[in-house]
Amino acid sequence: MVKIDWSRVDSPELVLQRFPSRRSIVYGTKGVVSSSQPLATEAGLEILRRGGNAADAAVATSAALNVTEPSCCGIGGDAFCLFYDAKTKTVKALNGSGRAPEKLSIEYLRSRGITGSIPTTDLNSVTVPGAAAAWVDSVEAFGSGRLSVAEVLEPAIRLAEEGVPVSEIHSFSWQRSEDLIKNASPNWHEMLLDGKAPLPGQIMKLSNLAITFRALAEHGKDGFYKGRIAEAIVEVIKSKGGVMELEDLARHTSSFIEPIKYTYGGELTLYECPPNGQGITALLALGILENIQEQGLVRNLLEMEHNSAVYLHTLVEALRLAFADSQYYVADPDVQHVPVKELLSKSYLASRAALFDPEKTNPKVIHGNPVQSSDTVYFSVTDQWGNACSYIQSNYAGFGTGAVPKGCGFTLQNRGAGFALSVGHPNALQGGKRPYHTIIPALATRGDDLFLSYGVMGGFMQATSRTRPGIAEHPARLQPPSGSRCTTFCISPGSPDANVTNADRAGDINSEVYFEEGIPPDTVERLRGMGHDARILSGFARGMFGRGQVIQRLSDKSGKTVWAAGSDPRADGHAAAQI
Repeated sequence: MVKIDWSRVDSPELVLQRFPSRRSIVYGTKGVVSSSQPLATEAGLEILRRGGNAADAAVATSAALNVTEPSCCGIGGDAFCLFYDAKTKTVKALNGSGRAPEKLSIEYLRSRGITGSIPTTDLNSVTVPGAAAAWVDSVEAFGSGRLSVAEVLEPAIRLAEEGVPVSEIHSFSWQRSEDLIKNASPNWHEMLLDGKAPLPGQIMKLSNLAITFRALAEHGKDGFYKGRIAEAIVEVIKSKGGVMELEDLARHTSSFIEPIKYTYGGELTLYECPPNGQGITALLALGILENIQEQGLVRNLLEMEHNSAVYLHTLVEALRLAFADSQYYVADPDVQHVPVKELLSKSYLASRAALFDPEKTNPKVIHGNPVQSSDTVYFSVTDQWGNACSYIQSNYAGFGTGAVPKGCGFTLQNRGAGFALSVGHPNALQGGKRPYHTIIPALATRGDDLFLSYGVMGGFMQATSRTRPGIAEHPARLQPPSGSRCTTFCISPGSPDANVTNADRAGDINSEVYFEEGIPPDTVERLRGMGHDARILSGFARGMFGRGQVIQRLSDKSGKTVWAAGSDPRADGHAAAQI
């Protein structure tokens, strides 16, 4: 047996210096899986080979990612998905986000000295984990019907029981969270290896997680939301001053929802999950960009030099305007009306585009008034029948709170940190309400035909990424699967929980713009001259720009479907095709 000298393993900083790397586009005529972890990709392929469809394989990939990349996602977090049904040529959506405990209130948090937002380490930031129900509901509603939930979970259970070698970038994330995990709950040892975060190549077994998966496989949603696992979740939350009850878990449901969409350039239609997710940000940005061009404020974006100062300035300003609206209006539509139709109306988008100045940044970006009243993983799967499943899940901040329910093998999310703690704000905390959510899967069609199944993980970077496959990585310029290799940018999201007037908020939204190393320094200087607070990130800091996966549908001369897939070099994974 070869003994590894762990002291000689490259540091995470050195590992991250090695990207960008060259990755060829992966082509296939049957199913394709693109994810941030190779073993998770293989789990999805296994289900495709066994006759499962894109939704079945997506859930298998999702569960496997809980084993291979728990620093980003897991059964203790939430999930969303979009499913393209090739038979009906329709897009369907599932919201698998959880709700705040019924007893949690702004007043209770204030009594504990908490204002502004719930700290990400406070267990009152734990909303009911929605991923477990989302997995079951995805298989039952969108799956092939050939495989049970238990069969779909088999690869992940095997990985958790046998153990997996930890990948390079993920190991660094684990190391950064070691103290968080140790301080969050007395059950921290379940998520560490001999008391330490595992190093690259070390084998990590998650036997308790396998037991949790088996409970879900054997008993369905009741295996997670009732009984031992639910009791362990409530016990650890209450031990730290939380107010979640067993009833909060027992009443949880996923929501099957109608996707929202925007057609750009009369050709490409982008689909997103509606609020409480931030997907509308991408649609707003595309609508504003289209109106900026129609109003003659800039020439056609596709005719501009890619990543030139004027090109980047235009995208950044559109996104700042979009975020100003979405961060104010996005909330749980079951509790608070969200004016989606009005926000995406032609007249409103035109009024927002009129605020764009092609010469300089707008220093007073504030949310508009469309009515006359008031650390994540993404992966994509396609199958031999032409279906596609765009899936995303997250713990929010890395391992979330870092708290481990006893004997369960996973950490609890901290999505409640996305609530506003100001009475009257659309996204104000309320018991039983879902918070503002950053994770958003995407699909794009040309007419009724699938064009792209894609997305990016990385908080507020996700909305930025949506404008780029629709604009910068448009097929007229660059094949989308190779777009994930391009240098990019991310704007600061501003403060999502500030309940202030428009006047007070002026200049406070999205002031910083972060550019990835590789954008020419003179371009960044030009942007600074236009008023942007432009900053350059390198090394591991480039993780801010997310890690995307994308699958594009092509056709050869015979009319047969060809899938073209890519996986972001900022992550450890890859795309792979079924044979």
